[in-house]
Amino acid sequence: MGKLVINQNFVTDEIVKELEKVCPFNAFEYDGNELTINASCKNCKQCIKRGPTGVVIYVEEEEVISINKDEWVGLTVFVELEFGKVHPVVFELLGKAKELAEKINHPLYAVMIGSKEQVDTNKDELLCYGVDKLFVYQDKLYEDFNIDRAFECVKDFIEQIKPSVILYGGTSLGRSFAPKVAAAFKTGLTADCTSLGIKDNTDLVQVRPAFGGNIMAQIICTKTRPQMATVRYKIFKKPEKELPHGEVIYMSTTEINKNSVIKLISKIKKEIDVDISEADVIVACGRAFKNEKDLSIAYELASLLGGSVACSRPLCEVGLMNVKNQIGLSGKTVSPKLIFVLGISGAIQFTSGMSNSDMIVAINNDPNAQIFDHSHYGIVGDVFKVVPELIKIIKESRGE
Repeated sequence: MGKLVINQNFVTDEIVKELEKVCPFNAFEYDGNELTINASCKNCKQCIKRGPTGVVIYVEEEEVISINKDEWVGLTVFVELEFGKVHPVVFELLGKAKELAEKINHPLYAVMIGSKEQVDTNKDELLCYGVDKLFVYQDKLYEDFNIDRAFECVKDFIEQIKPSVILYGGTSLGRSFAPKVAAAFKTGLTADCTSLGIKDNTDLVQVRPAFGGNIMAQIICTKTRPQMATVRYKIFKKPEKELPHGEVIYMSTTEINKNSVIKLISKIKKEIDVDISEADVIVACGRAFKNEKDLSIAYELASLLGGSVACSRPLCEVGLMNVKNQIGLSGKTVSPKLIFVLGISGAIQFTSGMSNSDMIVAINNDPNAQIFDHSHYGIVGDVFKVVPELIKIIKESRGE
């Protein structure tokens, strides 16, 4: 890797005009005294090839020295608390992290920041999910999440314990907090991973959709530690509880900076509608549904099964359903016991949000639809003929 360097001794108003003409990205900025290159630069080197000779040169940077990976040990899950309780995504991450830790013979860690009451309420349950060491930062000031104070605690944890991997929930909190930590340690962070693996050399294989979901990118952080990733709720299965076997380690907070420019004014609990992420049965609708009348059969089927109605992105775009009911990359991730997929082709943008469902039943009039590759059962046919028959069979079996 290299960078463009400007010889300021050659810079004049005329030189600046020439460089601005040849740069296709408007990357040059001149304050009348110094010429600089901003973040728009793509290293195309047109300023060298077509610009004034000797003004801009390309300098190779020294190769980044690889760290000693053996010094970084342990897979860690950041414990997010939601109204004093552990967010359910944490348990899913612990299950996956334990699986990866066992593969490379590393311990499983968790780090929790909270008040004494919060710690006492949650610590025993966390130890039931394979945690070898639960590192606790406990103080009354930590009762409400504060990004500045939480950062100081995690910074202390990383500097003392040196974990190889830290996983965060892909929640609003996780997505805002993890980048701050990653930036401070100049390490990589992969957002919204749909799968995780690990190599024998402890490199975390982080898989996530790229280019609008058209490919699945495998991202590896080879030269820095700790490795970091966020994972959405319901991507992984929650493991079964075990007998607690780990230990709780209370970290000293005496020397940790507790100052913050952020002040909590008030807390308001948002009214929660039916959350499709928690539904055991889902009826998902796609492009085949054109209006409210079409959707009536989906609502009837969901009502009979005690489930919820969801949709793919096109129905939100035309205003038929709310985005809170959308499944997929730009919606929610679900893993119900049963999901009916009606009139949805099965593009990865949708299937990545429901592929972990226990039972997938797809109905589509296209026998070559991709959704059938992801389904346990598939029915080729018109959803507006098949679903009413299915509803009829369910009612008859119940004597209705």
